Amino acid sequence: MSEVSLFGSALVAWLADGLLAASWWEVLLYTLAVTHITIAAVTIFLHRSQAHRALELGPLPSHFFRLWLWLTTGMVTKEWVAIHRKHHAKCETPDDPHSPVTRGLRTVLLTGSELYRSEAKNQETLTKYGHNTPDDWVERNVYSRFVWQGVALMLILNVLLFGAVGLTVWAVQMLWIPITAAGIINGIGHYWGYRNFEAADASTNISPWGLIIGGEELHNNHHTYPTSAKLSVKPHEFDIGWAYIRAMELLGMARVRKTPPQLRLGAPKPVADSQTLEAVIAHRYEVMASYARQLQQVCADELARLKAQGAQNTQRWADMRLALRWLHRDVEKIPAALRAQVDSACGQSAALTKLVTMREELRALWTRTNVSAEQLVVDLQAWCRRAEDSGIAGLQEFARTLRAVRA
Repeated sequence: MSEVSLFGSALVAWLADGLLAASWWEVLLYTLAVTHITIAAVTIFLHRSQAHRALELGPLPSHFFRLWLWLTTGMVTKEWVAIHRKHHAKCETPDDPHSPVTRGLRTVLLTGSELYRSEAKNQETLTKYGHNTPDDWVERNVYSRFVWQGVALMLILNVLLFGAVGLTVWAVQMLWIPITAAGIINGIGHYWGYRNFEAADASTNISPWGLIIGGEELHNNHHTYPTSAKLSVKPHEFDIGWAYIRAMELLGMARVRKTPPQLRLGAPKPVADSQTLEAVIAHRYEVMASYARQLQQVCADELARLKAQGAQNTQRWADMRLALRWLHRDVEKIPAALRAQVDSACGQSAALTKLVTMREELRALWTRTNVSAEQLVVDLQAWCRRAEDSGIAGLQEFARTLRAVRA
């Protein structure tokens, strides 16, 4: 057999199996591992550390994540950070780079990466929102200068390791962030899911278990507490990105700067004071979530009463079912087509009417900026008195709890 034939046979064998001659399941495990590392790099380094300064990373993990992102995404840190900060600053407005509320879910899902690339060319965005990102020699002369060369190097590495199937592995790596981050998080994360808190935007938690996308599934929690390094807030929620951060912190590779505020309760004070006001404002999202549960309970009690009367097929029953689903949401989040029915349900229940009215009065404690702190304390005291005199058991208990809130 000639040398040419031998070389050809070796080349065919290499293209078929690569240097590792890995089985299909080994290739699959490798693909899952490398894409998960990429997700971890995005959520820990780009998102929590760089964009929101929720934690500080040591030089070893910081440089590793930068190198890995250069190889697997071709994203420039300053561009990603600037676009994400602008998303928070302009959320759900026409200036939001990727809001499904203004651009449509289909657009964000299918063209999320194009939206990212378009905004990355906006020098005003980079200048205004891209400050305090890496600007050392390697960033200027390698990562930002030779963007496509990093992903090309990863392509070569995958083909060397696995042969022709390495092309597929590389393709999955290149699609992973556009699908999960640009599509799912930026799209579905502002369109469908559950909400723990009535944040000002349309953010939702896609799943209570943040495993596949590094914890980013808990998107409503993040938009409520954007500077928190931990994205899970409820006992049943899990944020795998936070688990990695804690592990690095224990190894001295990271320092957490901020986590979600913890609502603490003490003995109810006889009268709400300035410290109570400060605590209520600091924990306003948790406070309003607790208030929303009172609204839902009144709706549920009213539905139970109507059921006992055999009124399941009446318009009143239909209105109250809608109220149970929507009344705990902020007014502007209730679909316009349903507001008349929800208002009708409120009009049929004095307790619901009272709860909705007092909810807006309570919200005014932190939305009015032209009122002195002393006046706000007086307003809080008056609110608690009205709640305790309302005759509504849930509202009375809520007012007592409010006097027990500690900063």
